[in-house]
Amino acid sequence: MGYVDGFLIPVATARKEEYRAHEAKWWPWFRDKGATGLVVCWGDEVPAGEQTDFRRAVALQPDETVVFAWMTWPDKATRDKAFQGMMEDEGMGMEEMPFDGKRMVYGGFVPILSQGKIA
Repeated sequence: MGYVDGFLIPVATARKEEYRAHEAKWWPWFRDKGATGLVVCWGDEVPAGEQTDFRRAVALQPDETVVFAWMTWPDKATRDKAFQGMMEDEGMGMEEMPFDGKRMVYGGFVPILSQGKIA
């Protein structure tokens, strides 16, 4: 079933298009390193929870929107090799990210069930 990287990212609402362009710019790099898919979703209905929620997970500010995204890989080894290459590639320009990377929540996941069409 492959491997999935999941992300929650706080993005300034006014920078929505800049953020979308950022993800579109870097997708070919990840695709060429073996990623099989990328889905980036702009928060539309993100309610406050009683104990925890997406907003608290990223310390969302009033002028920000939560982004929920995932990237798929054929396997963890391919993902690990790509991420190693990303850290070694000085041209990645990750210091120019249009979001606060310190508040990004992310993790790698092994799928245990996948049904239907995903994006």
